[in-house]
Amino acid sequence: MNLDRRRLIHASGLAAAAAVVAPFTPAAVAQTQATRPGKPGVPVSGADLAAADNWSIFAGRKVGVITNPTGVLANFRSIVDDMADKGVDVGAVFGPEHGFRGTAQDGGSEGTSVDPRTGITVYDSYGAEVADYVGFYEASGVDTICFDIQDVGARFYTYIWTMWGAMQAASRTGATFVVLDRPNPIGGQARGPVLQPGFESGVGRLGIALQHGMTVGELATYFNAVHLPAAGLTPIKDLHVVQVQGWRREMTGPDNRAAWILPSPNMPTPETATLYPGTALFEATNMSEGRGTTRPFEIIGAPYVDYRWAEALNGKGLNGVTFREAYFQPTLSKNQGLICGGVQVHITDATRVEALEVGTHMLVEAKRLYPGFDWRGDGGRWMGLLSGSARFAEQLDGGADARTILDSWRQELGQFVRDTRQYLLYNGPR
Repeated sequence: MNLDRRRLIHASGLAAAAAVVAPFTPAAVAQTQATRPGKPGVPVSGADLAAADNWSIFAGRKVGVITNPTGVLANFRSIVDDMADKGVDVGAVFGPEHGFRGTAQDGGSEGTSVDPRTGITVYDSYGAEVADYVGFYEASGVDTICFDIQDVGARFYTYIWTMWGAMQAASRTGATFVVLDRPNPIGGQARGPVLQPGFESGVGRLGIALQHGMTVGELATYFNAVHLPAAGLTPIKDLHVVQVQGWRREMTGPDNRAAWILPSPNMPTPETATLYPGTALFEATNMSEGRGTTRPFEIIGAPYVDYRWAEALNGKGLNGVTFREAYFQPTLSKNQGLICGGVQVHITDATRVEALEVGTHMLVEAKRLYPGFDWRGDGGRWMGLLSGSARFAEQLDGGADARTILDSWRQELGQFVRDTRQYLLYNGPR
């Protein structure tokens, strides 16, 4: 295997978990950079590096691949297609939320089927429990699990919880686990509240920050060393992270990718991802978060909103954004078919945007200006699951200002940053 690996041993409270973090040799990196399309200096994904090494990391293994449309090489070819054509024994594909081919809307999947191109069975793993994954592994006969999905850096984006479930099953079955890492498109800084006990759900299984500031490879390393033992499971002995080459934690937006492939139907642009940790909180309200428009999570509004919201928000002078008064008619989801007033959030400097600050100010001003503003019919329960505790909804209902809300999670965020520091794989400010 043409790999120059360095071994990281992470001590947990119960055992020492060994993660093999696998940078490829300079020759393999140079070969990939010389042949891949796109701008010079764009980070090289773990998938591109593994493919340049002729997928030798999977030699002699039967592989189950967890991926979606973002699991492609720099030439836009699916890793599953490339592996199959190059002799990798791919025994199964596992489709997350939205499906392997990405055709399902939020909260949906594509079902279990046979992929017509490769003849490989694609298992529907969205919402699967650990026992389901164990069953999938046993039915397909796979001994190695490969995870390659572009995350967007928010705790409530479900792909990292698909990975967590798959890792628990790998621990139980003794399977090898390989993460083909990709950049975090919104950078490597952690922000926001940490999920509290009692608020675990499909949009947050473990106590991590809302904007976690980690790549999926870093999260896998952290989950393996800390959370598998905490769940009473043995850390995965063979956890391999094929690192991105050329990425640093401060890199965001255009510095971060050769091209943007929608990781889900309502994540059309890098700007969407940048704002998502903050504006997705509007899912918990009776306001449209822009689903059913061409700019979800960038266009926000409701039938009762007028020009005053944009004026009030622009008066805040928030870093990296400006707000344009906007009117729209959602074609699906909340307020479908109704004329809504609201704003479009325009990013003026992606390096300065703090999505949680933007979203919090937007919520506070909407609550202050409009008597029609309300939760989506559940008394703020969904806000609790998204934000990670009852605190955000209680503060908003109680009339707290944005700064009070933003300051309320400072201590827990600081602890999360300290707890995860030893599991980071890439340089740059945290």
